[in-house]
Amino acid sequence: MQIILLKDVEKLGLRGDVVDVARGYARNYLLPRRLAEVATPARVTELGRVEAQRATREARSTEQAEEIAELLGQAVLRFEVKSGPTGSLFGSVTPSDVVDEIWRTSKVRVDRRKIGIDPIKRIGRYAIPIELFEDVRVEVKTLVVPEGGELPPEEELAALEAAEAEAAAAAEAEHADAESVVAEVIAEEELEGTEPAEERGVPMASEAEAEITSSADDETDGTT
Repeated sequence: MQIILLKDVEKLGLRGDVVDVARGYARNYLLPRRLAEVATPARVTELGRVEAQRATREARSTEQAEEIAELLGQAVLRFEVKSGPTGSLFGSVTPSDVVDEIWRTSKVRVDRRKIGIDPIKRIGRYAIPIELFEDVRVEVKTLVVPEGGELPPEEELAALEAAEAEAAAAAEAEHADAESVVAEVIAEEELEGTEPAEERGVPMASEAEAEITSSADDETDGTT
């Protein structure tokens, strides 16, 4: 099934991409969350027209790209985002977010596919690489700050990230230990099921026959 992404979706594509996905994935996840829409012929045509107009505002020569690089090299993008106590974002800052902010602040169009980052998932200070034209690149300073606050010093950011990594490692180790215990229990149960009968206290056939014969003899003696 073909869909048009309305937002960047990690490992799938960027906003505006037309992609093929499983029908169930589209119907049950992407469409209800408004991450995508059905790629009708009319919408695909309209999308192509919008992309063509946008491309006319991008750098079309080395000289234009160098002028844009000089402008963006002096810019500082700022994103205020909701984040947790260890600095992890409730969401992410995506390449499309970066493109939108560049347009909003500098009125420069950049191809979102030329933004050289994966989605940003932590508060911090970043230098985002952008390819503007062949052999023309620029790094744009970017601040991802907690909503209603400011960025702590780099040392504190590093400590927060280390604490989160340590907690994640501890949780993973605990999960691994639990899986190990379950595996041991299963192995013991399987082993018990394959033990010889005499080791499990179950009489062998010959022993059972002897007990039956003995019981029969006792009953005979009792009736005489």
